[in-house]
Amino acid sequence: MYAQVIVDIAHSQVDKIFEYSCGNEVSAGCRVKVPFGGRIIDGFVIGLSETPSISPDKIKPVTQVFDELPALVPECFSLMERISSRFKVPKAAALRLFLPSEMRHGKVREIYKKYAKVKDITVLISKSAKKQLEIINFLQANPVYDFTALCETFGRGAVNALAEKGVIEIEKRRIIRKPFAEAEGADAGKTLTPAQTEAIRLIENEDKPVHLIHGVTGSGKTEIYLKLIANQIALGKSAIFLVPEISLTPQMLTQLRARFKGEAAILHSGLSAGEKFDEWWRLRSGEAKIAIGARSAVFAPLENLGVIIIDEEHDSSYLSEFAPRYSTIEIAKMRAAYNGCKLVLGSATPSVESFVKAKDGEYNLITLKDRINKRPLPEVIIADMCKEVRRGNNTAFSFALRDELDKTLKSGNQAIIFLNRRGYSQKVICRDCGYVAKCEQCDVTLTYHSEDDCLKCHYCGNRYHMLPACPQCGGVHIRYSGTGTQRVVADLKAAFPQARVIRMDNDTVSGKDGHFKILSQFSQKKADILVGTQMIAKGHDFPSVTLVGILDADMSLHFEDYRSGERTFQLITQVSGRSGRADASGRVVLQTYCPDNYILRYAVNYDYNGFFENEIKLRKATYFPPYALICRVMVTGEDEQKGIDVLKNVYFSMENLRSAHPQEFIFMNKMRSPAKKLQGKYRFQVLARLKSNKLLEEIYAVAAAHTTAETLVYIEENPNNLS
Repeated sequence: MYAQVIVDIAHSQVDKIFEYSCGNEVSAGCRVKVPFGGRIIDGFVIGLSETPSISPDKIKPVTQVFDELPALVPECFSLMERISSRFKVPKAAALRLFLPSEMRHGKVREIYKKYAKVKDITVLISKSAKKQLEIINFLQANPVYDFTALCETFGRGAVNALAEKGVIEIEKRRIIRKPFAEAEGADAGKTLTPAQTEAIRLIENEDKPVHLIHGVTGSGKTEIYLKLIANQIALGKSAIFLVPEISLTPQMLTQLRARFKGEAAILHSGLSAGEKFDEWWRLRSGEAKIAIGARSAVFAPLENLGVIIIDEEHDSSYLSEFAPRYSTIEIAKMRAAYNGCKLVLGSATPSVESFVKAKDGEYNLITLKDRINKRPLPEVIIADMCKEVRRGNNTAFSFALRDELDKTLKSGNQAIIFLNRRGYSQKVICRDCGYVAKCEQCDVTLTYHSEDDCLKCHYCGNRYHMLPACPQCGGVHIRYSGTGTQRVVADLKAAFPQARVIRMDNDTVSGKDGHFKILSQFSQKKADILVGTQMIAKGHDFPSVTLVGILDADMSLHFEDYRSGERTFQLITQVSGRSGRADASGRVVLQTYCPDNYILRYAVNYDYNGFFENEIKLRKATYFPPYALICRVMVTGEDEQKGIDVLKNVYFSMENLRSAHPQEFIFMNKMRSPAKKLQGKYRFQVLARLKSNKLLEEIYAVAAAHTTAETLVYIEENPNNLS
C-alpha cells in the first residue's frame, strides 16, 4: 500500500502531497512519522492507493503510525481544501486547526494507572506470610484498589509475591483527565414557554441552513439551544456549542453535563494538555457527542453533525487573529453544508452584518421580545459625569451609583461593576515634562498594577519596575492617570468596608480554573460585588444581581473604528442584561461624559431595531461593511527599514491593481499602523476599502509575493481592531 501524506510543515514550498509505502496499519486520517529531507517529521495521511504514482524504488516507508483510530475524519480533508484555498495558507496549516497543538509531535499521550484485585483465593498461603494474608483480606473488602497505594501500605514485595502466585491480578486502566470536575449539577428540567417552543419549531422546520435568534437578555435562548441539541442527540447525531469567552464555558458546561451527562466534552485553550487530549479523543471516538468551547471548538472531531450553535454571535473573539485568519461563522457554514445540519446564531445584539442577512431573508430570523419571567428589562439611570465633577465629585463613582450600591448591599442582593480596563491606573505620566511610560517592545503605554507595584504591558506581557523618577527630566512628580479594575476594587472597599468585593480580569483568572473559581464564589454569594472587564459582560446568570454599574460607558465610542458605535451599544446592552434576571427588579447606573450621544440613548431604551436602522443607513452612505470590504495588508518585521521597503513594494503592487480595476476601490493608502510597534516588531499597513471581494485572490497573491524571511505580509479582512 502507498500513503498520500501531507508533511507537517506550513510552508508553500512543500505544500503538496508526498508518497510513502506503508502496511495495513495505516489508514486515511492517521498521523504518521515519515522521512523527509534527511530527518523524521510528522505527517497526515489523506489517502491510500494500491499502486504508486512514481517508481517504487524512489518511495520511502512510513516509519511510525500514531493512531489506531484515525485522528482526522473525512470531513477534515474537504475543509482543508476550502480553508487552504480561501485563506491562502498551506494545507498543513489548515489541517493543524483540527488537532490540539499538544497532539502534534506526540507531546502528550494517554495515561494509565495500575490497580490490584483478587483473582484466585483458593491458592494456599502460608500462615507465616502475614502481610500477604492482610492484603487478601484488604482486597476482599476493597475489590479494586490502587496498586501504588497498596504497595505503600503493605510493601511491594508482598504484593508482587501474591501476583506471582496468581492470587491477585494487576491490571492497567486508562485514566480520563476530566476538566472542571466540579462543574456538575442537577438538571432543572425547565418547561418551555410558547415562544421557545415556536422558536424550535421554526428552526427545525425551516429549510434555510442558517437561523438567527434575536432575543433580549434573559429571554431563554440557552434553553432553546439545549432542546435543539437534545433533539439531535435523540436522532443519533452530534452537536457543537460555541461561546465567545473561555469564562463562559464552565457555566454552560455545568448545564450540559446536568442534561447530557458524559456526552458533553469541553475544548478550549485553557485546559491542561492532558485534559485537552482526553476530551478531544472522547469526541473523536464517539463517547462524547457534544463539543462545547470557544472559537477553536468549531473544529471539534465530530461526525454526523446535527446542529452547530454559536451563542453571542456578534462577539469579536469569533474572528481569528492568527493565520489562517478565519471567521468562526464562515467555518461553521462550511461544516453545516458538509453535514447538512442547522447553524443557529444567537444574540441580544446581533452584529450588523448578520442582522442585514436576516432582514434580507438569507437567514431565518427568530425574535424573542420578552424575558422568561415576564419581568421588565432593568431600568437604566444615566449619570452625567460632567455634572458630577462640577458638583465636586472627582471619584470613579457617581452619587447615583453610590446610593444604588448602598441600597443593594442593605437588601442582601449583589452588584456587578463593569469597567473594560485592567490594572490600577491606565498610564503613568510625569507632571513636569509630560513623559508617558511606554513599553520598549511595543508602541503602547504601560499600565500600573498596585498589587505587584510594577508597570505592565498588556500586549507583550513585559513588566517594569515602578519609576522612582522621570527618566526624561529626572522629575519626581509622577502621576497616575485613568482608573482600572484594580483601583475600582480599592475604592469600593474604602467606600463600603462591609462589602465583600472580588475582581475578574486577565490578571486574576490565571490557571485553567481561574474563571470557574471566581464565578462560583460569586454565584454562591460569597461576595457582594463583582468588578470586572468584558469577560463579565455577557452570558452569566446570577439571580441575586439587581444592580449593574457601568463606569466610563462611552470609552469605546472614541476608538477610531467604524464599529465603535456598534460595540458600545452591544457592550452596554449585554452588561445591563446581567441585572434583574430573577424575581427582583434590576437597575443599571450608566456613567458617561456624553449623555446625549445617540448610541447611548438607543442602549438605554434597549432599542436594537432603532440602533440598527440608524447604523445601517450610515454604513450604506459611507461605504462601510456590509456595503464594502475593508482589506488591511499588514507588513511586520524587526528591521524597520526593511519593513518600509516591503511596504512600498506592496503599495506599488496594490496601485497596479487599482489602476486595472478603479471601479473596485473606494479608498487606499499606506501608513504606519496606529500601534507602530508590538512585541518587538515594527508594523506598517496598506489600508483599502473595496466595493466587493472580487480582488481578494490578487491581494492575497500580493501578500504572498512580498513576504520574506525577515518581513511577514498578511491580509486582514474587515479587521476587528484597526490599531
